[in-house]
Amino acid sequence: MIKKILWSNIFIIIAVLLQSTLFSRLLLFFHISAIPDLALCILVFSSYTNGMMTGQLTGFFSGFFIDFLSSAPLGLNVFTRTLTGALAGLLRGNLMLDTVILPAGLCAGATVFKALLLIALNFLFAGAVPAYSWTTPTLWIEILLNALLAPFLFDFLKKFDTLLVKIGGYDENR
Repeated sequence: MIKKILWSNIFIIIAVLLQSTLFSRLLLFFHISAIPDLALCILVFSSYTNGMMTGQLTGFFSGFFIDFLSSAPLGLNVFTRTLTGALAGLLRGNLMLDTVILPAGLCAGATVFKALLLIALNFLFAGAVPAYSWTTPTLWIEILLNALLAPFLFDFLKKFDTLLVKIGGYDENR
C-alpha cells in the first residue's frame, strides 16, 4: 500500500506542476478561464482502484503538497482531497470501470464535490476560503475539461498498474 501511495503522489506532483505551468499558459492562449484538475483525476483513479484507505492517505499527502505550493489556507487542500479520496475509494468494487463513461463521471463528480466542499467552507469561515461561483463559467469549464480528459488519463494511468494499482493482498474494504 505504501508503494501505491508514494507513486500516486509522484504522479500527482507531476500533474500539479504541469497544471500550474504548461496547462495554465496553453489554456490562457485559447482564452479558457479554467484549467483541468489532473491531480484530482489521478487521486480519483488511485482511490477508486485501491480503496478508501489508499485514497485518504494519497489525498492527505497530495493535499499537503498542493497547500505548500499554493496560496490557499494551509489544510484546505488536505481536507478536500482527503474527503474526495475517501469518497472515491468507497466506490471501489461497486461500479464497473469502463473506458469512457465511468472515468468521466467520477472526475466530474469529484470536481462538483470539491466545489461543494469549498462553497460550504467559504460559508462556514465567512469568505476566508476561496470558492467557486455557480454563475461563472469557470466551474463548468473545469468540470467539462476534467470529464473530457479523464478517459485518456485513466487509460494512461492503467499502463502503470504495477506502480499504482494494488493487486491481491489485503482488501481494506471488507
